[in-house]
Amino acid sequence: MKTQYARPLFLLALLMAQPALQAQNAPQTAPAAGAEVNPLTQSALQQGMFNCVGRINQVGNFLGYGSQAGALLMAPAGQADQRLISYSMEMPTDKSPAYIAAYFAPNQATDCSAVYEAVVYWPQGCEALARKEFAALKPMGPLKSAITVLEGGAATKVFLMPAGSGCLSIKKEMVL
Repeated sequence: MKTQYARPLFLLALLMAQPALQAQNAPQTAPAAGAEVNPLTQSALQQGMFNCVGRINQVGNFLGYGSQAGALLMAPAGQADQRLISYSMEMPTDKSPAYIAAYFAPNQATDCSAVYEAVVYWPQGCEALARKEFAALKPMGPLKSAITVLEGGAATKVFLMPAGSGCLSIKKEMVL
């Protein structure tokens, strides 16, 4: 199976917080016709997880997961196909490595719901990052005192957290 990942970094979708996955919320029990089956999906199938393979494939392809990345699958010992599973991923970006956590819950209203969080360190401060990289998002204000929340739609948020002289961006999207 040929693997093509033209997006060297997945930053356009990840950092600009476009709710691209929300437009594809059909039941996800199998990969979409013609969709490339990514390594995350292949690992789920090898473990006997069939209920969420379409959603896993959709999220993995959206994130640009391929051979340049690494992942750890966490699944329960019994009935993995009926329970919450999680992937922890490391993906390269032109800023720093990104950590992505993705969770898949079978047997939901859409067959399988998912949530992912992508964390990237940026060398600039959070205010500058919000103005430059996330200008299209609506500021919601602070979560409490130090973490800023940006609105990317009802199911997409970006959290900006100071980290030394830089900033961590945490994009969270629910795919229901």
